[in-house]
Amino acid sequence: MRGGEKVLEALCKIYPDADIYTHVYNPSAISAEISKHRIHTTFIDRLPFANRLYKKYLPLMPLALEQLDLSGYDLIISSESGPAKGIIPTSPAPHICYCHSPMRYVWNMYNRYYNSSDLMTRLMMPPLAHYLRTWDVGTASRVDNFIANSATVAQRIKSYYRREAQVIHPPVDTTAFRPVRADEIEDYYLMAGELVGYKRPDLAVEAFSRMKKKLIVIGGGEMLAQLRKSAGPTVTFMGPQPFEVLRHHYARCKALVFPGEEDFGIVPVEAMASGRPVVAYGRGGATETVVDGKTGLFFSTQTVEAIIEAIERADRADFNPADAVARASEYRTAVFIDKFTSLANQIVSPRQIWDEPRNVRIA
Repeated sequence: MRGGEKVLEALCKIYPDADIYTHVYNPSAISAEISKHRIHTTFIDRLPFANRLYKKYLPLMPLALEQLDLSGYDLIISSESGPAKGIIPTSPAPHICYCHSPMRYVWNMYNRYYNSSDLMTRLMMPPLAHYLRTWDVGTASRVDNFIANSATVAQRIKSYYRREAQVIHPPVDTTAFRPVRADEIEDYYLMAGELVGYKRPDLAVEAFSRMKKKLIVIGGGEMLAQLRKSAGPTVTFMGPQPFEVLRHHYARCKALVFPGEEDFGIVPVEAMASGRPVVAYGRGGATETVVDGKTGLFFSTQTVEAIIEAIERADRADFNPADAVARASEYRTAVFIDKFTSLANQIVSPRQIWDEPRNVRIA
């Protein structure tokens, strides 16, 4: 239940009778709101170890998507940061794509993925990425309306697909978080989320190890073991934690550290909803949510030195928790639902959406 699944959950609330199509479905990992819908899978779900190795089946996903029979629907919504928009819609059903990002691993982050891969993957990536880019651009014409989750992603859609996109930020359950009293704030910084290369957790770990300041890291991922080996004694790795533990640390940290460039970034909004400031890299989605000097601080380069300088500024700053909470409330789930519903009503007549809500398909 990460950002993409939270968007799907909100769409399920808008369209309670919608059918859902997906490559792989693991009921134990999905919320009750999603699971109560009729869920259909592609043939990817029937391949060996699909629940764990679905990413390995990426080359087969275009074929799987194009085999879906979407006849009989009045509206098709694809929610994607991969190839989901490549379905073949059945005219005259409009196709709205809510895009978290064009495929990062073949577009804006291709070189980073390539350089961090093993030899076999590097041999396969160039021809596969070329094929996927060609297919991805070609299938953009199958979308009637693009919605981007941030202005950053809208610019990527324009650059790669030559299409305009309206921006509707993803839903954040801000009501699940709350500030604590000033005397409950503790002497540590927090980094939360998946520990993968493009999020640059290594920079924060090295910076806090050098400064000998306390950093708590919550989250798992491919870099966890490596980071544990390189970290100094002031850095604590808690691994993946249940929501209650994460919420506790959000509210009591001095600030959240966010060293990566994200498409949107729900974690900074959750931290602000807890009344805490954010020290973030000044590119990507964080620049659309964090208010520099008011609800957090930006650093301009992804270097250890830049993070150290930003933390020193944060130690001297005086942030008002109420400002952070107010800012976070702008991204609450109700705002997403209102904006998405309004836009969908402009694209599809009210009769099609509300008189026959069962005829909606979400990919």
